[in-house]
Amino acid sequence: MPPSDEDDWSDSDEELGSEVETSVLLGISDGPITSDNELADAAVSRIGGHPAFLPTNEPPISSSQCKICSFPMELLVQMWCPFENSPMDRALYVWGCANPGCQRKNGSVRAWRGLRFNEKYAAKLQTKLARKREQEETKRLGELAKLGSKTNPFSVTSTKTTSSFALGAQIFGDPASGANSSNETVKKELSENEESDNESATSEQTLLIAMTNATLSESPWAAASAYLPPLYLSTASEYLPPKPKAKVPFGAQVSELAVEEGGKDISWAFEPYENSLEVDQVFERFIKRVGYEGEQCIRYDLNGTPLPFSSDKIFETLFPTPSSDPLPVTKPDFKVVFPQRRTYSPSSSVLSPCPSCKGKRVFECQLMPNLINILRGVESNSKKLSDEERRAAVQKTLKGGSEKGMEWGTCMIFSCENDCRIDAVGKEEKDVWREELVLVQWDV
Repeated sequence: MPPSDEDDWSDSDEELGSEVETSVLLGISDGPITSDNELADAAVSRIGGHPAFLPTNEPPISSSQCKICSFPMELLVQMWCPFENSPMDRALYVWGCANPGCQRKNGSVRAWRGLRFNEKYAAKLQTKLARKREQEETKRLGELAKLGSKTNPFSVTSTKTTSSFALGAQIFGDPASGANSSNETVKKELSENEESDNESATSEQTLLIAMTNATLSESPWAAASAYLPPLYLSTASEYLPPKPKAKVPFGAQVSELAVEEGGKDISWAFEPYENSLEVDQVFERFIKRVGYEGEQCIRYDLNGTPLPFSSDKIFETLFPTPSSDPLPVTKPDFKVVFPQRRTYSPSSSVLSPCPSCKGKRVFECQLMPNLINILRGVESNSKKLSDEERRAAVQKTLKGGSEKGMEWGTCMIFSCENDCRIDAVGKEEKDVWREELVLVQWDV
């Protein structure tokens, strides 16, 4: 972590306060998968084992081949991660090579996304979208009804104007008769629609799961090497302790924490990294951040900010040095020069665009050191570790080696922000198999 400012203070080193939820979801190992149905269900996220594919046509096993030794790699994780309000079922697959000669080389970790168009869910999304538009139209008509005679007769929404949503007009009446509608009627209609949404939630989830069943019977994938038994990959929100209070001059204005929609703190993503020749502050911050939940195997934060492992070339490209004014060359022109601070700002040259749609690639998730522990069977028991034991286990993984095993510190995965499904001639496909970009920071 960068050194704290001298003006920072707190009433107590153990100041009590509620933890702050961030925008990051943590993937944690949650016991072996024993059900054959769940093993064949692509909606069941997992660590190790064999993949359960979404595309109707099974992808070639060459997708898992290491680009260095050309041998098939073991599945590290499979994550069920459909984009919000997308008609596509979506899963992310990450393979890694454990051969010692392939470590520290590009191509020894590969990530793919599988998409499949879900027709029934797409129809449900259209219905929900239409209902949302109807609700918005109903609210607008209610507001017009309150205005009464104050409504502008020359407005495009004046009488004689028909609703652009025919179904909404049939349910809520012609907009021309909006003045006769009461607020109670509006509330009743909205309440009924909300109840309908709640009732369909369970069936909607069932629909998602039912549409993702797959099988690997009589497939070369079934005979591929794998980490067994596969483990459930469950998710939990990340919580950080509150920051200590800062001492500020009287009357000074203090900016609020950056908060995204939903009330989650994202200010941590804007914390700068200071340059230092004495210690690797990037690694220190990584260790401290991971130490709050040492069991994390995955960090998922779509379109968010990755947590860099060390100050290597990848860090330099993702967190470039900001431009600064040149130092004065004449003695009278003394000036105060503040330390340079780095923030996440990858260039297009670093994150190559999606080869299919040429769209921007954004950070989606990263694999954490504890995943190596899990795959090696280091934490096969259910013992809960203390904070110090977790820190020691992570550091041992980072600095330790083995005759055969992975040696990375973290693997960052960047995906097409459009989640595109177009083919070579620009036509949308119902089944998609696309490789995504992986940047690996190796251990220290």
